[in-house]
Amino acid sequence: MRWLVGWSSTAAGVAGIGSAGATGYDGETLHPVGSRLLWGDPDPLWAVGDWRPDEVRVVSADAQNRIAVLGICGASDEELRRGLFTARGGALRHLTTWPGSYTAVVQVGRRITVCGDLAGARPVFHTPWAGGTAYATAALPLADLTEANLDFGHLAALLAAPDVPAALRDTTPYEGVRRIPPGHALVLRAGAREIAGYEPVASLAVAAPPADPDRAVDGVRDALVEAVRTRLSAPRHVPDLDPGPVPGMGPAERRAARGMPVPGIGADLSGGPASGTLALLAAGLPGRPGTLLGHGTGAGERLVAVTFNDLAVAGHEAEAERAGALAAGPRLHHVVVTGGEESLPYADLDGPLTDEPGPSLVTAARHRARLAAGSADHFTGHGARQVLDAHPARLADLLMDRQRRHLVRPVAALTRADGSVMVPARVYGAARRLARTPYRAGLELLAERLMRRRLEEPKDAVGASLAALTWAGPGPAARWLTGEALAEVSVLLQSEAVRSATGAAQRPGEFRARAVLARHATDLRVLEQAAEIRSQRLHAPFLDNQVVRACRALPEALRVKPGARSAVLRTVLEGAGITDLPPGWGAPSHTSSAAARTGLRVAADSLVDLFATPLLAEAGLVEARVVRKALRSAASGEPLPLDGLADLVSLELWLHRLLSRRGTCWTGTPARARAVPSGIAPRRGALTPGA
Repeated sequence: MRWLVGWSSTAAGVAGIGSAGATGYDGETLHPVGSRLLWGDPDPLWAVGDWRPDEVRVVSADAQNRIAVLGICGASDEELRRGLFTARGGALRHLTTWPGSYTAVVQVGRRITVCGDLAGARPVFHTPWAGGTAYATAALPLADLTEANLDFGHLAALLAAPDVPAALRDTTPYEGVRRIPPGHALVLRAGAREIAGYEPVASLAVAAPPADPDRAVDGVRDALVEAVRTRLSAPRHVPDLDPGPVPGMGPAERRAARGMPVPGIGADLSGGPASGTLALLAAGLPGRPGTLLGHGTGAGERLVAVTFNDLAVAGHEAEAERAGALAAGPRLHHVVVTGGEESLPYADLDGPLTDEPGPSLVTAARHRARLAAGSADHFTGHGARQVLDAHPARLADLLMDRQRRHLVRPVAALTRADGSVMVPARVYGAARRLARTPYRAGLELLAERLMRRRLEEPKDAVGASLAALTWAGPGPAARWLTGEALAEVSVLLQSEAVRSATGAAQRPGEFRARAVLARHATDLRVLEQAAEIRSQRLHAPFLDNQVVRACRALPEALRVKPGARSAVLRTVLEGAGITDLPPGWGAPSHTSSAAARTGLRVAADSLVDLFATPLLAEAGLVEARVVRKALRSAASGEPLPLDGLADLVSLELWLHRLLSRRGTCWTGTPARARAVPSGIAPRRGALTPGA
């Protein structure tokens, strides 16, 4: 896990803050464990964790004007210096337009600016501390610093309405630790904080000019190619040396058994269009990898394409065949990782503590088995579906823009899937209602549904699309929450509906799509920490700022067409000179619930034991008896929302890991200086703090 942390004090020298740290409760000096000081007093900044040398850059104009960039950034030092001078005048957006995935921190005198990203994969957190403000790119260090307790209101909202920004607000699982919304920056002036947005907001009063589809797709191609090229041009890092041979094992088997990645560049290759696009781009761009033997300085290096073949669940044979056909070229080395029952979801629930909870905790071991066969720098296609596909609520956006004719194709696809002639009228009616429903009314409707426990689940594709044609909807785990928890979230939504204007200036489809992207990016961050392989870096170019911007420029009429994502990615590959694609490339590859259901059935007994005396019940969020019954029912084949059970299990796991941890993120602190020092205290009104 890697993060940066710093603080801004009200005045120089207050509370003993300096380059060596700050004065704690008993006069001890505080500084992060395993940290590297980037700059000192009066507003110090540290980089913590196993950062590579090229991932941390600091460019200074003088002692009071400097910029730090942490992560993969395609800007040169001269471009960083120009960006620093521009930022002195208060401009922020240009700090987020360089290719790559990074966090930029600018110091101009006593003003500190920390820029978050557009997707939410690189969040920024802050909390009041020592008369000023402490900030970090992880929430747990700030919770340790302030001895924060759990925010039960946030945990309840995380289960009841995980895709609703008004329910989650800017809170975190830790009381008092706040999150910067995606597309915003934290600005600190001598300890005082301000949240500033750096993206322009489109007006609903004036329709946006029509976008040229061809030019928009070209923009996606350029941004994606530049994102991949930036990572290929970064210095290569060789993992730690192999300590020696093991009888009966080759070098690759030794590395996998010891949790060490292969040197070089690799990529997932599931057979779907997103991972296939990245693998082909990375292997086909000039330079390494993918250089044919005898050509260039990196002659003979091939991209390691990793395919996971699930032997416990059938149904992915076509995707595996497409992956094999894609990897048949001389620029790729295909590695197939097989997994049985030991790699099913819920099979292995041991793992490290992550910064936040996320549903990917139940599948972390499954991903770790695949990533262990990957490379030191490994591309993943995560985020492509969220940035390219059309959320069903975008049909209402088309009606608001008077583009009814573009509803024909998506509605026809739903009609073919359902077989009912009533589908067009139902979908059009729901889209029209959403287009005419104010944001405030949408929140009030969800609050009423939670209060009255009207949490029915859609039973087919048409039902899911109709359920998504709203401003806000309940989460799949809401049906198992206690009445008190649902009531707390309902009251919160009602109060937010009165004073919040977050979604009032946006179209409902665009608003819902951004919320789904933020949740996916947060869960991907959890997955990176839970399935982390030593010396390995996961790269998700689809979540880069410039790629997200290019995808947002795609016209709605193009997005809503069936198969739009595969069509856009095919055009991207053609623009990069890659045209030889196997038959069936781009076919829909919906995530099957068969693996989750099989894993739930195999691990049913251990999951029931996990909820024998659950911490979620102590917090007043669920009743243990109800969850155990749901687990048994789902394991026996009853059609229950598996995503909701994954949310419950992952949150329970995360609470156990958090409360069983020892130590803290800081040195020089007393033993009590860590998050949730007193554990979960059963009490009435547990959800009130933080609400």
